[in-house]
Formats: sequence, C-alpha cells, structure tokens
Amino acid sequence: MNTPDSNSPHGGAPDGPWIGRGLPRVEDERLLRGHGRYVDDIRLPGTLEAAFLRSPHAHARITRIDVAAARAMPGVHAVYTAADATALPPVVNEAELRVPEPLLLALDPLVRKLPYPVLADDRVTFCGQPVAMVIAESRYLAEDALEAIEVDYTPLPVVVDPDEALLPGAPLIEESWGDNLALEAATSVGDTEAAFADAAAVVEEEFHAHRYVASPIETRAVQAAPGAYDGRMTVWSNTQTPHRLRDHIAQSLQLASDAVHVIAADVGGGFGQKGIIYVEEILIPYAAQKLGLPVLWREDRNENLTSASHAREQVHRIALAADADGKLLGLRDDFVVNFGASTFTGLVVPYNSVVHLLGPYRVPNVDIRVRAALTNTAPTSPYRGAGRPEAVFAMERALDRLARKLGMEPAELRARNLITPGELPYRTGLLDRAGNPQEYDSGDFPELLRRAVEMADLPGVRKRQAELAAANSDQRIGVGFAVYLEATGLGPFESARASVLPDGRVRIALGTPSQGQGHRTSMAQIAADAIGVPFADIEVVGGDTDTVPHGVGTIASRALVTAGNATHLAGLQLRERILTAAADRLGVPAGELTLDGNSVQHCGSGARIGLAQLVADGRELSETAYFRPPGFTFSSGASAVVVNVDTATGHVAIEKYAVAHDAGRIVNPVIAHGQVAGGIAQGIAGALYEEMRYGPDGQPVTTTYMDYLVPTSAEIPDLQLAEITTPSTLNALGVKGLGEGGAIAPQAAIANAVEDALAPFGVVVRRGPLTPDRIRDLLRQASPAATSPTL
Repeated sequence: MNTPDSNSPHGGAPDGPWIGRGLPRVEDERLLRGHGRYVDDIRLPGTLEAAFLRSPHAHARITRIDVAAARAMPGVHAVYTAADATALPPVVNEAELRVPEPLLLALDPLVRKLPYPVLADDRVTFCGQPVAMVIAESRYLAEDALEAIEVDYTPLPVVVDPDEALLPGAPLIEESWGDNLALEAATSVGDTEAAFADAAAVVEEEFHAHRYVASPIETRAVQAAPGAYDGRMTVWSNTQTPHRLRDHIAQSLQLASDAVHVIAADVGGGFGQKGIIYVEEILIPYAAQKLGLPVLWREDRNENLTSASHAREQVHRIALAADADGKLLGLRDDFVVNFGASTFTGLVVPYNSVVHLLGPYRVPNVDIRVRAALTNTAPTSPYRGAGRPEAVFAMERALDRLARKLGMEPAELRARNLITPGELPYRTGLLDRAGNPQEYDSGDFPELLRRAVEMADLPGVRKRQAELAAANSDQRIGVGFAVYLEATGLGPFESARASVLPDGRVRIALGTPSQGQGHRTSMAQIAADAIGVPFADIEVVGGDTDTVPHGVGTIASRALVTAGNATHLAGLQLRERILTAAADRLGVPAGELTLDGNSVQHCGSGARIGLAQLVADGRELSETAYFRPPGFTFSSGASAVVVNVDTATGHVAIEKYAVAHDAGRIVNPVIAHGQVAGGIAQGIAGALYEEMRYGPDGQPVTTTYMDYLVPTSAEIPDLQLAEITTPSTLNALGVKGLGEGGAIAPQAAIANAVEDALAPFGVVVRRGPLTPDRIRDLLRQASPAATSPTL
C-alpha cells in the first residue's frame, strides 16, 4: 500500500502544527507487547462465569423448561429463565428506532418497534436466541450445566426470505402484528413518470446485497461487578456506546444512571456490531446484582456468527432512465431490507440506503420506496457502511448496465453525470437522516473519478482484453468502477474534557471509545495544536462514563468530526484558562503571555511558570466542551478494480485495487490510510468470500470459520491510494469522517469488474459473493452461444 512518510517528528517540538503529520500510533507498542486490557483480561476475585442456552430452532413454541438438574450441579450458582427475569424489561434500541420529527412529518413512515425479550419465554424466533443463562464458577461448569437443562419445543413454520416474509399467509414473527412488515417509507423528487416516458434508454434490474457479519477479532464480552469500587455497579463491556449502555443498564436494573459505571477499555474491533445494546449486556449486570458477585461472559465464535447481529441483506429493484447522451433523467428503486427477528436497526440502515442511492450524481427525478421485513434469522444492525454499500451496489451496478445499453464506456457515463465542484453545496431534493434538506457540502467528484481511471490504466485494460479474447483464453480481465459519497459526523453532539494533570501533562477525556481507530494519537494531535503544548504531553482516554458525563459513542464515522471538534474547542478553552491562571500568578496581563512547551512565559521579562506549578496549590484547570454538528459533512471516493477471472475454475483474482478518496483535512495520514485500507479489506471480503447462509428451515449453515470464509492478508491485494483534500465547511477543523468509506465501494466495483470480464459470455452479476462456484454457475446460466472456452 502506498502511504505517506510516517517518520515525522514525535513529541520533540513544543509548537505545532501537529495536525497533518503521519505520527506513529502511540497505542501500538502497548498492544503489540500484549499489555492491552480487554474485558477478558479483567479478573476480579470471586468472578463467576456465564453461559447461554440458545435455541436450536428458527421458530418454535417452548412448551416446557426444566432447570432443576442444572441448578443442582456442583459449582453452579444460578440458572435463569424468562420466568426468573420477569423484572427485566425487553431490550429496545431506542436510538435506532427514533425518527426525527421533520422526517415523520414529511414521510409519515411506518416504523414498528419489536422489543427483544432478555430470555425467550413461550416462543423462539431465530436459531441462536437466548433461552436460559447459567452462572457458575467457571465457563466449563456453566457449559456442562447447559446440557442438563431440558427444553421441549414444538417447531413452527419458518420464513427466511424477506420477500416471502411480506407475502400474505407467511409465518409471523410477531403474531400480534398480523404481518411481518416492520418498516415502510417512500420519498420522491420531481416527476419520474415523465422522466421515464421521455427517456431514450431505460434499464430495470434486480440486485441482491447478501447477508454477512462483522467478525471483529474480539467477540462480544461483558463483566459486571456490584460495588467493585464505590458501591456502584461497574460494568466492563467492549461496547461502542458506553453512555447508552449505562443508561440502558440503569433503567433495566432500576438504578440511578450515576449508580452505574461503564468502562470500554481496549476493544478489539467493533464495526457497528458492538454499537447496539444486547440482552447479554443487561443480563450479566442483573446476575451480578442478584448474586452480589462479579460475573463475566465472553462470546465464542459460534455465538458471534449465529447470535450477534448480522448485516447487509437487501433486495433492490432499481430502474434508471437516461437520454441518448447518457444524461440521467430519473431513478426508481423499490427495495426490501431483511431485519431478521427483531427491529435492532429501525430506520437507520434502510434510510441510510435511501439517502445514499443517488451518490454524487445529478438525478433530477427520483421515486424510492423501502420496506423492511421480519424473518426467522438473526437480527440485523449497522455494520461498517450501514446501508451505504448496499445502495452503492444497486446504483453502480445499474449504471454499468445502463452504460452497456447505451454502448458507452462506464467511466464516461459516470463522468457525464457527476456533480461538479461549482455546483456545491448541492441539494438532492431528499431529506437527510436528521430530517433536513440533504446537502453535499464539499468535494471534487470528477477529480476522484479521473484519478481512479488513471490508476486503473483503462486503455491498457481494454488492449489486454482484446488480446485475451483473440487468443480464446480461459483468463479474462475486466475493470470496474464505483463512486460513492458518505454522510459523516452524525449528531446530535459529542463531548470532550481537557484537564491539566498534577505533573503538568494534559488529559483529554472523550465520550468516544476507540476500537482501533487510533484516537489516542489523532485526538492528541488536535489537542496539542489547540492548547499549544507538546504532543508527547497529551494523554487521551475514552470509553469511561465517569470521565465525561455525556456521550454518544464511536459509530457512523462520527468520532473525528464530533469528538475531534469537541477536543479542539476544549483545548482552546483550556489554553485561555491556563493563560488566565498564569497571569494571576505572575501578576501580568494574560495578553503578554505565551505557552512554551509545558510552561507559560512572559514575553517581556522572561518570567516562567510551569503547568504543574499552576495546579500544585489545588487549582483545577479543566474545561469541558460540546460540539453539535450543524449538518452532515460528506466524504467521497472512487474505486477502480482490475480483476482476472479464470473461466475454467471460476476463481477471481484482483490484479489492482485503486481508490481516490477525499476526507477533508487529514489529521494523521498514516491512520487515515490504514482506515481506508481496512475498510477496503472488509469490502473485498464481502465481494468475494463472506456470506451468512441459512437453509430453508432457518438453520444457519455457516457457523464456523471452516464454512464462513474470512480472508487473510494473503487474499487482500496491495492497494493504490490517492488523496485529494476539500475541507469541510461545517466545522472549524475542516475534517470529515473516514472510518466507513473504504468499505462502501468494493462490492460494487468488483462486481462491475467481473461482469466486464465476462461480458463476452453474456454474464450479468446480480449478487455476491463472487465465489468460484457462483462464477461457474453464472457461466453455465449464460446463453449457449456465450460459454467459457473450456467449460
């Protein structure tokens, strides 16, 4: 991967600017040496361990549960069923289900709420749903006790396909509803009927975004200790949203919010899967409260694949209309989202798909409807990209189909329809997730595409294609493009507290925990510039609800925009407070003082006082700031992929993956490029390898890494990255979110490249992953006149 120079000075000069330097991540050495502190590393005296009995059926009545034998086993402290946890309310992810009032008034959407029972009572609705919890002196004893629990099930009819779930007479996940429709919303711009009637070219296609999972290297884990430190309930969880979890636990256990202390220390990846509240995160503190002892639960990989949230599954029926020159006239899309067996995601993912369908293109007439269906599968939730990869897959695939119909180079069709910098800020006519008019604030989309096309060497690819076709080779190459936008900086706010420590260093406390994003480095760079102290003298902590009273969390590509700007504001305020305190101690005007390293100096006399001295007499130097983004700021990018498809074996090899991206002002280029590369790797995984599959009986069939194919570094190609910078106009730092961007385009770009390679055989790619078996099936299904040379 091409990255900028990472050998910039680290912690030497007291004066910045620090922003823009590719500093090595300060957190890495500790983690690489094995000194990380994850939930499973926290071992309190007397800790008990939990294990969950999970449903083996996708849909069934529970007619009997007998836990007597399990409770009698040595080392077992408690066994809980739904009957034992009646005091606990069902879990509802209110933040995801909440619809802003402007959106309610404009769209009048149907958004149903399905509370998730902490333990199944009379019925289970997906394979893997928790039915009982055992607390024992070890995980081994708890697992043994699970086998002693007797449960009688009466199987019920099952539905796993979202389209089938919406048909009359389908098996019902929530019987009181009378159907499985969890959500419905529609929006339009202009006159699509007239646009399609006037079009010279129309394409109508059906594309499937398939289901897969986040697979963080550290699975879910939670530990709770009643009165561990100060009489409060202390909870360690690898959550992405510690303040939300604190409030959920407090409400469920009927405690005051300040009686619950949540800590998300080191977290081994989240990717959205850990951004919602799970029943296990409520049940473990509940058991600790009841037993008066610490309780730990850590998820195994099978549980993670079957019981943690899944993502991505959507079916798009999309149509594009264009004039003879390829100018887009209109778009229609009617798509269905598979929610699984609950409503974890609410409007978040479906509407994210709606507002990202248009991408960076001018589309004057739009008609979109989205529905979400409940099915007997694991609930779905946001996963890196959260509705954007699905929308981009549908739109970018449709653009390639349109280009083929027009006889136009796909890159040229895109170039003719991209919004230009002179048109920004640009309003699409849609409402954004907050219910405000959607407005693209900044960017240069044509330049991104130009760079991607240049890196792909489009003329060279076309030349090689002709040579391979002439030789009737089994090897066929193709090139694919995908251009995307990403709304980043989700509100409503984020907080940061900047404080001078007794030794003169500065601590930045955040409401946003890190799951690998490098906050301890990038936020320190922001703080160092704002305050004027050395980077090495900044300590960043996050994920602890005691350090800042309020926070939203690290989700939705928001931390840098929101917490970064809160850090900037807190740093500026702390700088002024330091200068005021020093002026008082030195007896001079504050305007005559400057910060020089970790001390304050008088410009005239040279008198100096250290930051440690300023707080030595008990004086507190601390400032808390909140940043409330005025709107979404848009990152953008263009991916170009060159693939080699072996038509004999079906193997797809990526010869080149190039991406040009724009995330505004870059705080740390090394971290930024790592974020992009990581997202691309997960996108490639979804495009070529990963799929969570269910049988018609609702049984998951990819429940281990023997079946669920997660690529290793050997399967990820070297990446070519180019960067342009158009600073955001919506915040003082000019930054945009970046964490999800790399994951948005790969599936679309790779599918476009594969179809380009196999176009002579009449192959159309409508879903992934593009495994060898699927490629060979596509070739077999192609017209008889368009077959592989050796197939």
